[in-house]
Amino acid sequence: MAAAEADVVVAGGGPAGLATAIGARRAGLEVVVLEAQRPPIDKACGEGLMPDGAAVLAALGVELAPEAARPFRGVRYIDGAVVAEGRFPGAPGLGIRRTALHDALRRRAEATGVRLRWGCRVTGLLRDGFATEAGPVRGRWLVAADGRGSSLRTLAGLAGRQAAHRRFGVRRHYRVEPWSDLVEVHWAAGCEAYVTPVGDGLVGVAMLWSGGAARFDELLARVPALERRLAGAEPASKDRGAGPLAQRCRRVARGRLALVGDAAGYLDAITGEGLALAFREAAAVVEAIAAGDLQRYVAAHRRIVRHPLLVIRLLLLIERVPRLRRRVMAALAADPALMSRFLALKMRSGGPRVMGGDGLLRLALATVAGGAR
Repeated sequence: MAAAEADVVVAGGGPAGLATAIGARRAGLEVVVLEAQRPPIDKACGEGLMPDGAAVLAALGVELAPEAARPFRGVRYIDGAVVAEGRFPGAPGLGIRRTALHDALRRRAEATGVRLRWGCRVTGLLRDGFATEAGPVRGRWLVAADGRGSSLRTLAGLAGRQAAHRRFGVRRHYRVEPWSDLVEVHWAAGCEAYVTPVGDGLVGVAMLWSGGAARFDELLARVPALERRLAGAEPASKDRGAGPLAQRCRRVARGRLALVGDAAGYLDAITGEGLALAFREAAAVVEAIAAGDLQRYVAAHRRIVRHPLLVIRLLLLIERVPRLRRRVMAALAADPALMSRFLALKMRSGGPRVMGGDGLLRLALATVAGGAR
């Protein structure tokens, strides 16, 4: 089989890869996407798309059927009797089944003229392309978007050392009418439960935990209030798990190859921003390719992930220290404005300064007081 030639060859046809391909086609580039699976592709995912991620999706011209997405207006943290909630200042986020999102991206990619090769497994990395079971596919620029466990990241010599702290996730859907227009995050002993409205009569529940093997029902039992809420509700999907979650990356580009999405490194799903980050990275790598300089992407990637990584590390810290978590949650619950500013920090709306000096001080004092007990 003759090798396909293109300006950009993308290995990985998930959301990050398709968003990159759509953006590159809109920039006038010829694009080929290589993906071993066939659509629609599912994945263990919280299925919440933050407002900035939804905005990037709209800018790409990706259309979601109204029945395929359920808006949510903010986030609610629940730690026993303590409840802290904040609402987005502008447009809502979207809860959407991963399969529905992938189908919408696929349709948009087809409409823009991306050449999609489903069932094409990438087997290696070449100097000027990717090796596949059907032969080499060469391009001027290469993008690896092959997920959290990226083999191409390793082949390119860009993988970092394994993280010592091991976290895992598992997701299940329930046929029940969403009871809130917020994403709920329930904190419990050694785990968190994320409840996202993803459609009429459908919610997704994702459990994240630290440690060894665990089953969904065992984890749900650690969150009695949520377990009672879901009692009698019919499961609407098979459990789908993932982990270990943390995957480190030394660099996000080398030569003509760029890593995008989870392939570019992954810390944790605790903020629910994986998709939004992937779409921002896709836009940044297309801009760099159009300029002929992947170092622009390296710099942009640092800016994109800087503040989310700060929030992720904070939340992972309080996840590991329950008394610290209770202090921080109490501070957020006592001051709705502080919670809203914390949510704005999560969304990269202005960086840490959006918290204000008094907000950062309050959280710092909660941290110190909690750690000293």
